[in-house]
Amino acid sequence: MNFLNSFSSFIIDSANYLWEGPILVTLLLGGGLYFLIRSRFVPLFNFYHSFKILTNKKHNRKGLSSFESVSSQISGIVGMGNISGVALALSVGGPGAIFWMWMTSLLGMITKFYTCSLAVLYRDEINNKNVGGPMSVIVNGLGENWKPLATVFCFFGLLGVSPIFQSNQIVETVNNIIFQNKPLFNNQFYNDFFIGVILMSVVSLVILGGIQRIGIVASKLAPIMVITYLLSVTYIMLINFDQILPSFALIITEAFDPNSLFGGAAGSVLLIGARRASFSNEAGIGTAPIIHASSNTKDPIEEGMVSMIGPFIDTIVVCTLTALCILVTDTWRDSSFAGIEMVIESFILSMPLLGKYLILFTTITFAISTLFSLSFFGERCLAFLVGERYKNYYRYIYLILILIGSTSSLQFVISVIDLSYGIMAFPTMISAIYLAPEVEKHSKKYFKKLR
Repeated sequence: MNFLNSFSSFIIDSANYLWEGPILVTLLLGGGLYFLIRSRFVPLFNFYHSFKILTNKKHNRKGLSSFESVSSQISGIVGMGNISGVALALSVGGPGAIFWMWMTSLLGMITKFYTCSLAVLYRDEINNKNVGGPMSVIVNGLGENWKPLATVFCFFGLLGVSPIFQSNQIVETVNNIIFQNKPLFNNQFYNDFFIGVILMSVVSLVILGGIQRIGIVASKLAPIMVITYLLSVTYIMLINFDQILPSFALIITEAFDPNSLFGGAAGSVLLIGARRASFSNEAGIGTAPIIHASSNTKDPIEEGMVSMIGPFIDTIVVCTLTALCILVTDTWRDSSFAGIEMVIESFILSMPLLGKYLILFTTITFAISTLFSLSFFGERCLAFLVGERYKNYYRYIYLILILIGSTSSLQFVISVIDLSYGIMAFPTMISAIYLAPEVEKHSKKYFKKLR
């Protein structure tokens, strides 16, 4: 037990050290700014075109359609990070953290344009299927001498794309709403384990079918879950309409408060916002390029344009609405609430009869949809490390990790993901910055055709 406690403390301290220091945040935000300047804002100015691409019905056996790839991306990033992640940002960094989540997301859109374009440009074809990601970009784009960098990405990718956070928060939600924090077996561990087993069984029905089934399910599930959640939080804001503008004002003023911006016990509000935004939309981390590399799109820039939809919907739309939901109901001021509990209380206060059931539905839907997509990312990482024929074994490892997440503490789970994401960002961003001229070469031809 002492060993487990020491290991947990080590992971938590390591994650905090990585994200509270200047190097990683400079890499993500500075890299995004670098891409923005190099691109001359052209992808953002043509962002409307991204939605037109989704109407393309062309499809073949080599991969996902544009709509399926972006749906899989959304189902992979629009999840518990948009609910619990926002609540954590507010509880630790205050309302000002939301502003810096916005800024990180805008830079994240252009970052995903570059990283996902490169994923298509340097992907591989295995068994008549398109596969790739930052590991393929590094090896095919930078050369075999850079392979150790790709290995680092894939090793930590196995942890970063694990389902432990989603399963943890599903269990927390079920315990809070269904069991009302009274364990079914008078033992919290057994209760959590029982819920984890049920969750593992449901997820196995989809992920054991591979990427094609994941893409099909995600394309059906993603729009439903987003619309349901958006309608719910919109209602909460409407009945608290008088608090919307004060909430926006609070976000802006707190973002530039000197005490919050440059210090405090929990660290800079800017760092907290960047950390939670990166966890939420994963821009610069390298997971999205894996799913977009599997697309049947031939033009890398076209897929890069589609990839920008993900962080826009994830942070600019969904995270903002979650933050406003919490702010207008003032639940963020109550220190007794943590993570998902803060959002649950907001729903209950605003909708006494239906609130807890709506948040139960949306939470489980968000988390499960994320669980469906994350497994594929891990498969690709394992395939790179030990060979293509062994990749399917990750599905079984993944299912076991659901149980581990179900019975672990929230702080430990968050730190494992944060630490892994932080390390994954270095190979992804270094390769993208180095190969940025290749994206721009193809971009000139692509955007010239749009004129």
